[in-house]
Amino acid sequence: MISTWMWSRIPGPVALKVLLLLVVIVAAVLVLFEFVFPWVSTIVPVSDPTLEEAGS
Repeated sequence: MISTWMWSRIPGPVALKVLLLLVVIVAAVLVLFEFVFPWVSTIVPVSDPTLEEAGS
């Protein structure tokens, strides 16, 4: 999951390492949802995302 190089560079005991990694992951997801995905949605043309019924 995480490379040994990165794990050995994070300071502190195991509990602190896990906490720091969770904070970094949450921050990365937040940046993606707040800035990256809205910006990409203006560039990529998306057709109507709703599905039609097959029988109509």
